[in-house]
Amino acid sequence: MAYHIDMKWLYEAYRRTRKDGAVGVDGQRAEEYARDLEENLQSLLERFKAGSYRVPPVRRAYIPKGNSKMEKRPIGVPTVADRTAQMVVKTHVEPKVEPVFLDDSYGYRPGKSAIDAVGITRKRCWRYDWVLEFDIRGLFDNIDHDLLMRAIRKHKDCRWEILYIERWLKAPFRTEEGHHVERTAGTPQGGVISPLLSNLFLHYAFDVWMKRRYPQNPWVRYADDGLVHCRTKQEAEKLLQILKKRFEECKLELHPEKTRIVYCKDDDRRADHPNISFDFLGYTFRPRRAKNRYGKYFVSFLPAVSDKAIKSMRRVVHDWRMHLKPDKSIEDLSRMFNPIIRGWINYYGHFYKSRLHIVLRYINGCLVYWARRKYKRLNRHKRRAEYWLGRLARRDPRLFTHWQMGTLPTAG
Repeated sequence: MAYHIDMKWLYEAYRRTRKDGAVGVDGQRAEEYARDLEENLQSLLERFKAGSYRVPPVRRAYIPKGNSKMEKRPIGVPTVADRTAQMVVKTHVEPKVEPVFLDDSYGYRPGKSAIDAVGITRKRCWRYDWVLEFDIRGLFDNIDHDLLMRAIRKHKDCRWEILYIERWLKAPFRTEEGHHVERTAGTPQGGVISPLLSNLFLHYAFDVWMKRRYPQNPWVRYADDGLVHCRTKQEAEKLLQILKKRFEECKLELHPEKTRIVYCKDDDRRADHPNISFDFLGYTFRPRRAKNRYGKYFVSFLPAVSDKAIKSMRRVVHDWRMHLKPDKSIEDLSRMFNPIIRGWINYYGHFYKSRLHIVLRYINGCLVYWARRKYKRLNRHKRRAEYWLGRLARRDPRLFTHWQMGTLPTAG
């Protein structure tokens, strides 16, 4: 049976995935694939339309997990052609399933962001005293294929897409030693279509179930991380036990160390509880000092950049090795690092921005160290270098994004 698939879909899919740098089992990079792009895409199109496209094995790779250099997260790396094929299917399935997704699902969705999820969580923490924080252990590795295919087949207009999705789910892993490992569950983290499939699975496993069974408990979910707001501790404890059973029915497991009940303590909620903070999407929610419109200080339950995120950003800045770049001008450093700094400020500066100054001051310290290595007259004089950089920042604050928001070095 021939399927209607247009060549322009493949060109667009390749354009959207060509920047993915990792190589699949064939060792081919995007630039190599592009040398005979028209021929390669034509071959892919013919197999795609005929239903004869055979999914190659997925290369098993490992990346650092969070801030840990020791702990590794397994991912699956498709080939360039397979990434292109997955993007074609994703762009056709997504418009068909996106309208059924609920508003409080934020992960990997067009028009929604992690900042949106943090913002709505902040408001709900003011209204609800308790939060049930949960994390699904190994979501991408443990999604049940039969249940997932049942969810996909609910959308009967996804005909040829279902054929290839089933093949991607069954494609084996190839380990670093060259062994093939058959897969009976999961959708590889790293696959182009995997985030959409995991969202669809959890839409039926959690989102719709919560809306139907517990409409009085608002929730937020970003991929496998979620929060449910409760009015009492007893309600949260009961819901936790029910939620564990629900995920067991869906052949998933809640992470025992990352799933807990948190009390949203502030000036109006003064009871004692061992857990009065939680991390969500790089922010830590906990009691913090705030000021109202009349200038009066009080304690509120607020998000700010987490310690883990600060540690990660400081490590990135440290790895820039600014002090080993005395051949670069201050303008060169600005062009090299400003996009990253701007991204941090745009994300972590949304809420309780003052907490981010820890990282921004560290960047200034690294710039001072660079100045001492570059200019002999500043080499032995840290204070003099600080004053020199401070005068430069006051004269041209546009050089660095964090200077524009007022985090200046010591000004002389």
